[in-house]
Amino acid sequence: MSDGNSITLGSKLRDLRLKNGLTQEELADRAELSKGFISQLENDLTSPSIATLIDILTLLGSSLSKFFAGFDEEAQAVFTPVDYFEKRYDDEAITWIVPTAQKNAMEPIIVELIKGASTDADIPHEGEEFGYVLEGAVEVVIGDRATVANKGDSFYFQSDKRHFLRNVYDGASKILWVSCPPTF
Repeated sequence: MSDGNSITLGSKLRDLRLKNGLTQEELADRAELSKGFISQLENDLTSPSIATLIDILTLLGSSLSKFFAGFDEEAQAVFTPVDYFEKRYDDEAITWIVPTAQKNAMEPIIVELIKGASTDADIPHEGEEFGYVLEGAVEVVIGDRATVANKGDSFYFQSDKRHFLRNVYDGASKILWVSCPPTF
């Protein structure tokens, strides 16, 4: 016999994920869980630990009290490194400095590229991108045009052309990158 709370948990998690515009795979990746586990949660086939539930709710811009009580808290306005979410790859690290940003109009991240590395090429989409080079130098490639941005330089462009960044510095480069709407 299935109890009402389990069903409510799964459907509420699914609704919250969809409200944030994330696929099961995107949420799983950000939460460092498997897509299958997210699917099982949403279909009430398993229950998360409290720690896992807190992690998922934080990524979805919620909290235990909001999720279970249904009342709105005042939205968090200041984020500290303890709130950040980082994903490391072989030649790139991405840090979501506002982990709940996918529900907002803008999504700021910090991208760190090792020497010679590039971000994945983003296909044309609706929106705008802004970046500020914190360390190093990157080549900003938009369509067929490439321009170097050095430490202290910024870039801004419409997202309607294929675009990516390539580290052209003799060391690691770090970039504050903001996408509107969220796409990272």
